[in-house]
Amino acid sequence: MFWHEALFYSSMDEYLSGTVPFLREGIMADEAALVVVPTDRHAALREALGVDAKAVRFRDMAEVGRNPNNIIPWVLRPFIAEHDPRPVRIVGEPVYSGRRAEELDPCVQHEAVINLALADGEASILCPYNVAALPEMVTAAEQTHQVIVQASGRQKNCAYRDPQEVVEEHNRPLAEPDTVDAVFVFDEPRFAQLRQLIARHAVTAGAPPRRVFDAQTAVTEIATNALTHGGPSIATFRAWSHPGRVVYEIRGAGRITDPLAGRVVPPPDAPHGRGLVVANRLCDLIQTYTVVTGTVTRMHLTFDPHGSD
Repeated sequence: MFWHEALFYSSMDEYLSGTVPFLREGIMADEAALVVVPTDRHAALREALGVDAKAVRFRDMAEVGRNPNNIIPWVLRPFIAEHDPRPVRIVGEPVYSGRRAEELDPCVQHEAVINLALADGEASILCPYNVAALPEMVTAAEQTHQVIVQASGRQKNCAYRDPQEVVEEHNRPLAEPDTVDAVFVFDEPRFAQLRQLIARHAVTAGAPPRRVFDAQTAVTEIATNALTHGGPSIATFRAWSHPGRVVYEIRGAGRITDPLAGRVVPPPDAPHGRGLVVANRLCDLIQTYTVVTGTVTRMHLTFDPHGSD
């Protein structure tokens, strides 16, 4: 049976009072346990769990879940598959203080899509929400979790909504950048020029060779999708940068109608569906905005501006 619960907390004591009994209950029932939260929570959880911490796997959400679209295919589903048919118990905190504003809509969509992607799994997932630091996320948490846990107790959530409705509600126009460094209208014969433009822009922004290659690969995958599924075989590329981050955008006529697109690895015999999964894997964030006339896909890739490959 699948359960997806939200823990509302305002202090570390409330955080531990909600997460530790949840994990211990699973350990006593011989369920595999996973904690995916920012590392500043790890020490307190290990101390509170005591010897039971040895039965829990810890991952850093700020690393493995930096791109919220990667949490289901590369963190949750592999852990569930690894322990199948054994039930699993997971504490996951995708929405945490320190997320950039542009990451929040993808986080809410991720929380909604979990209810579709894992509906048939033997999993219990508890998602802590710091309601003192992020009061604006309370409504979204209520809409995406079947149960709410608070200091006053645990109760079934009547505000829970259909996941596809929530995904669509957070399918919003993307904010315009202050400046755009490059604009390029392309078709398939101009792919080589597109890749060259990406390389020049990423190198100029200070990206190391590995991230330049990642950027070229991710943009090529999304550009291919835009031309393949977009009707008229023409699309628009835009590029801009911030210190330690490049952003690339593809605008095409294709539409994304499947809320699981890019969040579930397709089976080996599937004829398509891998492009967005690959791009998500390489990027630190992917934002999409889909309307009847087409889709905007925005790819963020970060790097150490003072480091090396």
